[in-house]
Amino acid sequence: MDDFQAAVQRLLAQVSHWEAGRWSGAAGSAEGTRGDLVHGLVQRLADLGADAENRHRRPVPRLADTILADQVRVTADDLMAAHPTDETLAAAAEAISATRAGL
Repeated sequence: MDDFQAAVQRLLAQVSHWEAGRWSGAAGSAEGTRGDLVHGLVQRLADLGADAENRHRRPVPRLADTILADQVRVTADDLMAAHPTDETLAAAAEAISATRAGL
């Protein structure tokens, strides 16, 4: 749990102050923009939360890039509220680390 929460905090510290131009830049290690990459992470966190709650996965709406940090925060909080397994939290922390590396 601590690794996951630390990974979330590191990502938010990195991106929460970004403006639209920074989000629209090309992602370093993936196709698409930095916003696309982080939105993919938001969807992954939402999917892990849905799985932990044994409910259907739903697409997370793609809103303005400037609120992606808030979407990360909300989906991370929702995942924690679902009481995930240690394996799920490890997978989430790994996804966050991979996203940070790709920015």
